[in-house]
Amino acid sequence: MVPVAVGYGIYLFGTHHAPNYDNGLFGEHGTAAVGLKARLSTALLGLALIQTGLALWMYGRVPGVRSAPRSVRLGHRVLGFLIFLCSLPIAYHCLETYGIETTSPRVAIHSFAGCALYGAFVAKVIVVRSRRLPGWLLPAVGALLVLGVALLWYTAALWALNGDSVPGLPSV
Repeated sequence: MVPVAVGYGIYLFGTHHAPNYDNGLFGEHGTAAVGLKARLSTALLGLALIQTGLALWMYGRVPGVRSAPRSVRLGHRVLGFLIFLCSLPIAYHCLETYGIETTSPRVAIHSFAGCALYGAFVAKVIVVRSRRLPGWLLPAVGALLVLGVALLWYTAALWALNGDSVPGLPSV
């Protein structure tokens, strides 16, 4: 229930918050802020893919590679925490500047995926801490997080870096 409440809380805030298009991100405004978020999001996607590789290594799912040393587990946790922290300024800027919008399919998908991502993060923290949940749930929630980051990147960062268009979605 808590993960759903987090996602829904972000959604409610975004739908009842008056967008402020003058907000900046690290001193950048307007299209410069969009470009900065696109580059930061691309870095986050790369880190999320590294995070996935570390998880696969930790759980012995990389063929031909010996078991991961303890430092990989620590690196996985630290990297996950850093990814979360680095995502916050991007999410904050999106929510404060635009709120939740449904002006086009791309924007609606991006808005809803952003809400769901932080709900999925809370779910992963709960699953990691629980000893009573099935073992398959942790990799499933972890994969959901990476897919969420990829979907957010596809619907915003790729759009910004690709001249305001993405394959498969109308450029409205």
